[in-house]
Parts: sequence; C-alpha cells; structure tokens
Amino acid sequence: MAINIAIDGPAGAGKSTIAKMLAKELGYVYVDTGAMYRAMAYYFLQQGIAKEDAAAINAAVDGADVTIRYEDGAQKVLLNGEDVTGGLRTEQVGNMASSTSVYPAVRVKLVTLQQKLAKTADVIMDGRDIGTCVLPDAQVKIYLTASVETRAKRRYDELVEKGEHADLAKIAEDIKERDYRDMHREMSPLRQADDAVLVDSSDMSIEQVVSAILGIVKEKQA
Repeated sequence: MAINIAIDGPAGAGKSTIAKMLAKELGYVYVDTGAMYRAMAYYFLQQGIAKEDAAAINAAVDGADVTIRYEDGAQKVLLNGEDVTGGLRTEQVGNMASSTSVYPAVRVKLVTLQQKLAKTADVIMDGRDIGTCVLPDAQVKIYLTASVETRAKRRYDELVEKGEHADLAKIAEDIKERDYRDMHREMSPLRQADDAVLVDSSDMSIEQVVSAILGIVKEKQA
C-alpha cells in the first residue's frame, strides 16, 4: 500500500521547499500540486483569458494537459508536452493560479491526476486542500503555516536575491488577499484537516521544520 503525506497551508509558508527536502530524505515522490495549478494558470495567460471569465476558463480546460516528470531528480512540469517549469514562479502566474483554482473544472481535472499518482507511489503532496479533499486518507497530514509578515519577508528576500524589484508592503497585501480567497472559496477552501498536525514555521529554520515533520512521520508510522 502506497504511503501518502499531505502538507497543506497558506501561500508562502514554505510547503514546496519543505516537501522536496522531506521527499529526498524519505525516498518518496514529491508532487508539487501548486506547480500544476500554476501551469494551468500559465496556459490561461497564454490564451489571453481573464481570470474572471468563467465561461472561457471552463471551455479551455480540456485543451491543457499538465503532467509531471523527473529528470536527474529534478521535477519538470509539462504543459501540452512543453517544459514550462521556469516560467511558473512569477507573481502574475501565482495570482492567476489563486484566482482560477476556484473553478470546479480546473480542480476536477488536476485532482484526478494527483489521486492517480498517489495510488501508485509513496508520495508527499503539498497544496491547499490535500489532506481535506485530494488525499483524505493520507497516513500523515501536516498544516504548515507562518505569519503574514514572515511569509512576505521570505518572498521579498527571494525576489531581491533574483535581482527583481520588490515592494514588501505590496507583497504582504497580496498574501493577505490570497489567504482570504483561498480560505473563502466555495470549493475545497483552505483549512486545517481535523487530523492534521499544526506546524508554525514563523520562528523556525528550514532544517528545524524538516526535523519536526520527520519526527511526526516517524511517530505516525510507529
């Protein structure tokens, strides 16, 4: 039986970074669901579709095939056969993904693929509704969070390191808006699953978070 670890939490909490490190440590497959939603958002932007245009989004979903593969241990996100990994981490794509992920047609298409992956391999999956909706029977569930201020500063530092212009106040405002959207969307809102363990990383290093979650995994497996 495949072992599934679900990590949920708000934008900027470090879910992807932590999940990748845990997957490497445990020898599991890391499934970046956020990247899958970003790839779908990237497709909508390519097509010139507005995030408010529900009819156009519903009509376009079937034209996008999003898959994940690994090359030399690195995850590649493919959109209709094209590697779009490098273009998925912009603010524009992130905001588009947050807005379009609320559409049922988008969620149904991607959740089906995610569940198929989880049945065939030991996986770590992170997102907004993994433990509550995508993998409700996951053996380990984590809700990873951090304060808005901490998440905004992390994102700010990340952008500055890349040489990009960044406005800390604007980033914090965007995070607050994204949190509200994610927590109040009609379908699969962001919330902590009843059986998930809360981990607040505001005052923790990446290594401390990984160590804490590894402890939780070992405890659950025991």
